[in-house]
Amino acid sequence: QVQVVESGGGLVQTGGSLRLSCTASGLTFDDYAMGWFRQAPGKEREEVSCISWNGDSTYYVNSVKGRFTISRNSAKNTLSLQMNSLKPEDTAMYYCAAQKSRWRLCPSDQGYWGQGTQVTVSS
Repeated sequence: QVQVVESGGGLVQTGGSLRLSCTASGLTFDDYAMGWFRQAPGKEREEVSCISWNGDSTYYVNSVKGRFTISRNSAKNTLSLQMNSLKPEDTAMYYCAAQKSRWRLCPSDQGYWGQGTQVTVSS
């Protein structure tokens, strides 16, 4: 049974940092493209950052470039998102997703998704 579990969200002031973690179990981690997505109230879900199955390729939405860093650890089956210089507009529920693919960069709705972790940035 595949499980994807996020952690690390919380309340932080503008300019602060948070590190999100995602643990994936029940799958061969190295076969999976991984990604972080977010959804704010009243807004559509957006891709925040993704990383290919082997870590060679990454994607960042323009609004987080230079502030967020995605990484994966195959030994621990974990995906991380280091978020620095946080802004109020980063406030959202953050989701981790995994999809078995060697050509896809960002998981789709057909992947495995976690329940999310809330990030709130106060002004």
